[in-house]
Amino acid sequence: MTSTAERPFLDTVDHAAVTPQSPQPWADLGLKPDEYQRIRDILGRRPTAAELAMYSVMWSEHCSYKSSKVHLAQFGEKTTDAMREHLLVGIGENAGVVDIGDGWAVTFKVESHNHPSFVEPYQGAATGVGGIVRDIMAMGARPIAVMDQLRFGAIDHADTPRIVHGIVSGVGGYGNSLGLPNIGGELVFDASYQGNPLVNALCVGKMRHEDIHLANASGVGNKVVLFGARTGGDGIGGVSVLASETFDEHGKSAAKRPSVQVGDPFQEKVLIECCLELFAARVVEGIQDLGGAGLSCATSELASAGDGGMHVDLDLVPLRDPSLRAEEILMSESQERMMAVVAPDKLDAFLAITAKWDVETAVLGEVTETGRLVIDFKGETVVDVPPRTVAHDGPVYHRPFARPSWQDGLAADTVDAAGLARPSTPAELRATLLALLGSPNLASKAWVTDQYDRFVQGNTKLAQPDDGGVVRVDETTGLGVALATDANGRYTKLDPYTGAQLALAEAYRNVATTGARPLAVTDCLNFGSPEDPDAMWQLAEAVRGLADGCLVLGIPVTGGNVSLYNGTGVPGRIDSSIHPTPVVGVLGVLDDVAKATGSGWTHPGQSVYLLGVTRPELDGSAWADVAHSHLGGVPPRLDLAAERTLAEILINASRDHLVDAAHDLSEGGLAQALVESSLRYGTGVRVDLEALCARDGVTPFEALFSESTARAIVAVPRSEEVRFADLCGARGFPVLKLGVTADEPSAAAAGDAGADEAGEPGRGAAVEVSGLFTLPLAEARAVADATLPRYFG
Repeated sequence: MTSTAERPFLDTVDHAAVTPQSPQPWADLGLKPDEYQRIRDILGRRPTAAELAMYSVMWSEHCSYKSSKVHLAQFGEKTTDAMREHLLVGIGENAGVVDIGDGWAVTFKVESHNHPSFVEPYQGAATGVGGIVRDIMAMGARPIAVMDQLRFGAIDHADTPRIVHGIVSGVGGYGNSLGLPNIGGELVFDASYQGNPLVNALCVGKMRHEDIHLANASGVGNKVVLFGARTGGDGIGGVSVLASETFDEHGKSAAKRPSVQVGDPFQEKVLIECCLELFAARVVEGIQDLGGAGLSCATSELASAGDGGMHVDLDLVPLRDPSLRAEEILMSESQERMMAVVAPDKLDAFLAITAKWDVETAVLGEVTETGRLVIDFKGETVVDVPPRTVAHDGPVYHRPFARPSWQDGLAADTVDAAGLARPSTPAELRATLLALLGSPNLASKAWVTDQYDRFVQGNTKLAQPDDGGVVRVDETTGLGVALATDANGRYTKLDPYTGAQLALAEAYRNVATTGARPLAVTDCLNFGSPEDPDAMWQLAEAVRGLADGCLVLGIPVTGGNVSLYNGTGVPGRIDSSIHPTPVVGVLGVLDDVAKATGSGWTHPGQSVYLLGVTRPELDGSAWADVAHSHLGGVPPRLDLAAERTLAEILINASRDHLVDAAHDLSEGGLAQALVESSLRYGTGVRVDLEALCARDGVTPFEALFSESTARAIVAVPRSEEVRFADLCGARGFPVLKLGVTADEPSAAAAGDAGADEAGEPGRGAAVEVSGLFTLPLAEARAVADATLPRYFG
C-alpha cells in the first residue's frame, strides 16, 4: 500500500490559493517577470503548475504572435471589400478559405517547423508536414497537395548533409505516405541559415462551400471529444517553446531543449479519411487539430472562440506514458490528434465512425456556460481560467525598432561601387552561365524532387520544375488551382520592404505564367529575434511591404505564420540573424487545368518573345553571389502595376492558346530562364540580343543576367504571333521577339565561341545566343544535374 508521503504531489487550484509564495519555474518556461505577474493578476492567485504550463506555451511567441500582431493587423486594415470578394474565411482560423467557383472552395496555408528541424531533421520536417495537413483537415477540407520551402546553410559545410538528408527524407517520407503530391517549393543554400535551417510547409485542400468547419466550442452540453493517436511525452512544449528561442553560435538553445515530436503518417492518413466521413455525416459542431501547444491550445482556443466555457477531465486522455503529469499532458505535442465538439444526440454516430476507422476516441468533457475553462486531474481541479486570457488576450508588445546603421553600408555597396569584374567576351559570358547553372541555388533540384511523389492521385497538371504547381479540384469540369511560393532573403536583407514585395510579385508572376488568375496569399515570415531592434525593423518593414503590395495587386492575405528567433550568434550583430525570409505563397484559379501553361518549350519553330523591360539591375543577384560572394546595393526596381498588366497578358494568352510555354525571369535572369525552358523538354532555342540591348540600353552581360522584375519569356506558335502582338499592344506592354525554339543550332553556331569546348558543335539541341556562344543542352544538363548529387550522393 502506498503511503500518503509517497503519492506524487498534485498542485491543485485549492492548493495554489493557499500557497501564494511557492516558487515556480516561470523563467525556465520562457515567461518574463511582468508576464508571470500578469497571470497572477488575472487569476487572483498564483497559477497551478498546469495553468503555468498552459499560459507559458500559449503566450509563447509561436502561439501568441505577441511581437508581431501589432504589425500583422495591417493585413486586415489594408484589405478592401473588392479583395474580399472570393474570401470565405480569413485570418484567425486554422487556414484561409477561398471561393473558386461552382460551389467549390479551397483552403491553403504555409507554416514553419524550423527549430525542431535543426534539432532532429527527419522528425522535425515530417511533423511539419503533418501539422499543416491537419490545419487543412480542421477546416473541413480534403488535403490535395503539399509544397515545401527549404533553406539550408552553406552547401559545403560539414553539418549540411546531416540536415539536408534528414529534412528532405522527412518531407518526402511523410507526404508520400499520405499519398499527397508535392507540387513545388524552394531550395536555397546560404551561410546565414547554417545553424538555423528553415522548413516551411504548405498544404492546400478542397471542399464544397457547405463543408467549411470552424474551431469553436458552442452549445452548452455539447461533448468535447479527443480522437487520434495517444498522448505521449514526445514534443512536450516542443514547437511553442523551442520556436521562441534563438540558437547560440554553437547551435545550442538558451532554454532546455524539449524533445521533437514524432510523426506517424499512416495514422494521419487514417485520421484524414475518418475526419472526412465525420464531416460528411454532419456530426461535428466544431473541430481543432492538436499541433503547437497540444491540449493547451485546443481546449483554450475552442472554448475562447465558442460560448466561453468548457470542462474536461485529463484522466480520460488516452496516454502512451501513464506517468505523465497534468502539465505534461497539456503541453505534449504528440502528433495525429484532433479535438471535436459533438452534440449529445450525434455522439453515438460520431463514435461509430471513429470505431469503423479504428481511431481511438475519448469523451473528455463538455461545453459549459460558466465562461471558465476547468480541467480536472486525479479527481482534483488543476486548471480554472478564463479561456480567452490563455488563447487570445495574451501579451501584446510594441517592440522597439529602427533602421539599423549598417543598412546604410549595405545600400551603398553596389556592384558598381565594389568594382566587381564583369564578363564581356563570348567565352566569359558562356563560362558565367555555366557557373550559375551549376551553383547550388540554380542547379537542378531533381535530387530533392525525385524523392517526392508529384503525381499521386492523378490530379497534378504541373509540378517542379515548372513555375507553379497546378492541381485539379473538380474532376468533372477540370476546375483547379495553381500555387507558387517565393522568397529572396538576399533582396530582403538589402531592403525588407521591397524584398517582401519582390517575393509577392514573383509568386504572383509564377502563378500567372501557368494561366491561373491570382486570388489569395498566405505567408510564412521567418525573421530573427524580436528583442533585437534590427531584426524587428526587418519584420515590421516586410509586413508593411507585403500589406501594401497585396493592396496594389488586389489579393488578400488569408493567413499564415510568423517564425521568430531564427538566428545564431549575438543579437544586434549584422550576422546574428538569418537573412530575413518572408516566404509568400500565391494561389490562383484555373477554369480547366488541361489548359495550364508549362514553362518549357514543347515544339521547335515557335517564336520566343520577351515581355517587359531589362535594366542593369545586378545588386543582390545570383551573379553577384556566385561570381563574387557579394551582397550590397539595392534590389531590382519594383512596378506592381506592370506586374498586374503582365499577369493579364499571360492569363489571357494561355486561355486563348496564344502561347505554348511561359517562364518568369527572376534569379539568374534571362540566361537562366532560357536554359531552364530548353531543358524542360529538350528543345533548344536561338536568340539574338542585339535588338534588346539597343532598345533597353543594356550590354549583352546585363541582358543575360540582370534580374529586373515584371518580365517573362513565352513561346508563341507562328500562327498566333499577330494575335499575341495585338494582346500586348492593346495594353501598351513592352514586348520584343528574341528568337525561335529549335532542335538544332544554326549552321553558324559551329564557329561560335565555346562550340569547340562542347565537343559536339552542331549536334543536338542547344541554347544559342547569336554571335556570342552556343551551349549544348547535354552540357547544360550535365552541369545542372551534378551539383546536388556531388554533395549529397
